[in-house]
Amino acid sequence: PFWGGAGGRARTGVMAETQYDSGEGLNPVWLASMKLRRRKYDECIAICTTILDKNPYDQSVWYLKARALTLKNWIDDTEIEEEGVAEVLLDENATAQMPRPGTSLARPNTQSQAGQPNQGIRPVTSGGRPVTGFARPATGSRPTTGTQSVEGAFKGGRPGTSRPVTSSGRFVRLGTASMLAEPGGPFINVDKLDLRKYAARPALARVLCDYMFYHDHNPKKAVELASLATVAADFQDWWWKERLGKGYYQLGLFRDAEKQFKSSQKSQNMATTVLQLSKIYIRLDQPSAAQQAYEKGAEAFPGETSMLLGQARIHDALNEMAEGVALYKRVLHWDAANVEAIACLASHHFYTDQPEIALRFYRRLLQMGVNNTELWNNLGLCCFYASQYDMTLSCFERALALADDDNMADVWYNVGQVAIGIGDLGLAYQSFKISVSVDSNHAESFNNLGVLELRKGNIEAAKSNFITSSGLAEHTFEPFYNNALLSFKLGDFQESYEQAGKGLQAYPDHSDSQELRKQLRQHFTLL
Repeated sequence: PFWGGAGGRARTGVMAETQYDSGEGLNPVWLASMKLRRRKYDECIAICTTILDKNPYDQSVWYLKARALTLKNWIDDTEIEEEGVAEVLLDENATAQMPRPGTSLARPNTQSQAGQPNQGIRPVTSGGRPVTGFARPATGSRPTTGTQSVEGAFKGGRPGTSRPVTSSGRFVRLGTASMLAEPGGPFINVDKLDLRKYAARPALARVLCDYMFYHDHNPKKAVELASLATVAADFQDWWWKERLGKGYYQLGLFRDAEKQFKSSQKSQNMATTVLQLSKIYIRLDQPSAAQQAYEKGAEAFPGETSMLLGQARIHDALNEMAEGVALYKRVLHWDAANVEAIACLASHHFYTDQPEIALRFYRRLLQMGVNNTELWNNLGLCCFYASQYDMTLSCFERALALADDDNMADVWYNVGQVAIGIGDLGLAYQSFKISVSVDSNHAESFNNLGVLELRKGNIEAAKSNFITSSGLAEHTFEPFYNNALLSFKLGDFQESYEQAGKGLQAYPDHSDSQELRKQLRQHFTLL
């Protein structure tokens, strides 16, 4: 008979693939390891569970299942995690109660650098930092020194949209939840294990340690195992010292974690160790020490963009925008598809009155496959300020089509801003009304509604909107100044003076507020 041809080979390939996917006739341990390599963790866990039911003492299968459960729950903990209300209010790690501006993350520079937009052009978060082009954890929750209250901590960086968690949710360990998630109870009962026996077997001990960290969220037991394994390795294994530092960090023992990470670096300098050491310095509110750690890491690992991004984030947090922009450009030199660097550079160019250049960066993100509400919203704003009016509304239409309750209010607020720009005050009023109906805590929309109500002659409605806006966002200066100016025109000089003072606390360089207070002081002197 005649053999060969594309048809015969194709049929053979299909049969083999079907047999491979079904697992018929294959060694189940080998199949489980292949499922693990292909990141099909649920299938790997199911196969391992079946084998362990027949032979509970199979170490290779135990290893595979523990690894699959760990990787299924793995998180990148080299990034800064969101700080909870407890961390914000009860933070006792600050080295100075009243640090100088620029030396603490809680006290960023108040003076804008030459050539950089001031607070009147570029909005700020509740922590006093300029808004960057990329949303990342722990950048809007740290309060300004001496101004944080319980109500402010629960509001978060953007009231109503980013309320901080009440505890480190990803580290919460619930025994009942873990037992319900796995049939027959938990896979490994770490409380009953003889950790000394496992510490003498490095391969199994490493898998067990990661299982404790990422699946059980039990850093106390993980630290105990890592301590025993470090002794067994004669204090020479960098990996165990790094895990020991990770455990101390999760337990809140930052200085002990710092010692372990530095010791790990002496044994073997690794990028992940540098990132976690810098994370400790950030939690200790020591940005200069974190910068030095990142700089040493960048020298040791040239081309590692995470070191450059870490430096840029700290410069952003300290309101040193020029240094941050230079670092984002270096990141793009090594990684031309880095979304965070592109977005932050686009935001910088937009706020420095270069919407055409910002538009090119946002178009690059669109070409890379990013498709979300925020990107289309920013594209619409860039098109409007670049005088490409034909594209503006279509971009906002796409943004609204993709929007949900968390970001729809911002889109309608920007539609209102565009409407004011073209002189359509009716559309602007409707847009701000829709914005506050979607998010009742949207302070910026209330402030602009107050301005529009004032143009209509509705003085009481305008004053009510200004008061609402200033109560929702104490870090903004516009509602305080608007309320002060309205009170001044109505003859309520004392209220005007107080509101202007609050506005200057939020933005000390606002010239109009300073001029208003100067006039009021002269008036009080004459009285």
